Amino acid sequence: MTSSVVGIGSVVVADTESKTSKFAIFSRPPPPIVPPVNRFHTVLFDLDGTLLDHFAAIHKSHVHTMRTLGLPEPTMEQVHRAVGGGLEVAISRILGEKNAALLEKAVPIYRAYWNENMLHGVALLPGSRELLEALKARGVRCAVFTNKHGPSARTLMDHLGVTHLLDAVFGAVDTPWFKPDREFTEHALLTLGADSATTCMIGDSPYDIKAAHNGGFPCHCVTTGTHTAQELTDAGANSVHPDMTSLARAIFGLEIIARI
Repeated sequence: MTSSVVGIGSVVVADTESKTSKFAIFSRPPPPIVPPVNRFHTVLFDLDGTLLDHFAAIHKSHVHTMRTLGLPEPTMEQVHRAVGGGLEVAISRILGEKNAALLEKAVPIYRAYWNENMLHGVALLPGSRELLEALKARGVRCAVFTNKHGPSARTLMDHLGVTHLLDAVFGAVDTPWFKPDREFTEHALLTLGADSATTCMIGDSPYDIKAAHNGGFPCHCVTTGTHTAQELTDAGANSVHPDMTSLARAIFGLEIIARI
């Protein structure tokens, strides 16, 4: 019996040959053996800063909103610090206490502009597509679990060509809840038929960490979003990684090669 290495997409797995029968010349070679991915049967992914980079469109929309209201335009850093808790929370943070009364006027301005410009500059972060493909090939349920507007999130997944790799997309307005509400996490698990004992969250913010822990499962984080490794560690992340490729190796035992 001999061993060989077989490449499947961008994932490398081990394959073991069986004894050759006298009819082997007329038959196809056996399919490669695809190993299980640790103990996780379900993986929930945050969106912005985790699976994709969408900050060009987000920043542009906040700039337009504040400009329309005659207020100072926020920097990209201000937007980074404002997002994560849903649109109303982000706009409230940018407005500040002094302009809090303008929230009801600001939200529709943002939404109208966003609907026309949401695809501006959006791109999957390196390793995101490859990890989704690898998990899908191993029968792992994958879903987006985000505070981004649910219909927008599904439009983005279609645009980026990864909808077929996902079992569900959960976002704002799909339910009355947001991360880190326990009810939102429980809703996702129930819809997916998932068990918290075999589920994990992949995210980039304290919202993701708390949402996962409220649901009774770990959150492994990347620093490709809005928070530093120290901030994520202080928030209780179960592990922190510089990118999706490193996370795939450490958490799932997968060697993926990000296509550029």
